[in-house]
Amino acid sequence: MEFRRSAGVPPLPCRNSRRCGRTARATDWRQHQQPGGSCKVSNIVHVTDETFQSEVLESSVPVLVDYWADWCGPCKMIAPILDEIASEYDGRLKVAKLNIDENQDTPRKYGIRGIPTLMLFKNGNVEATKVGALSKSQLTAFLDSNL
Repeated sequence: MEFRRSAGVPPLPCRNSRRCGRTARATDWRQHQQPGGSCKVSNIVHVTDETFQSEVLESSVPVLVDYWADWCGPCKMIAPILDEIASEYDGRLKVAKLNIDENQDTPRKYGIRGIPTLMLFKNGNVEATKVGALSKSQLTAFLDSNL
């Protein structure tokens, strides 16, 4: 099915346009309904040893870093939860993921011994740490008590 826009009516930017650049397909008479697109772009930032300084330590907002690996089952279990948290806390918290197999210097520097490890950074300093998979309610409680 092909969509045809009404003549002379520009599309509205979707609510998530700063991430995906998509536009909603809505005409003037629907603008009051605040239509939004179906943006599926994640808010999660993938960091490396090289980008850790700029993305995490120099961030103006707190950063939750997930130290993970492809082979880690519990890491895969919490990935969808982290996606939800990244969206829900957008603007108040940055969620970053660091693959420990591809980036070994940063985990060594922070003494990561088990994964998943979630480390909350504020103003470039470690504020709190959790090791192991957490439920969404546990992670939310952890964040709310430390933000």
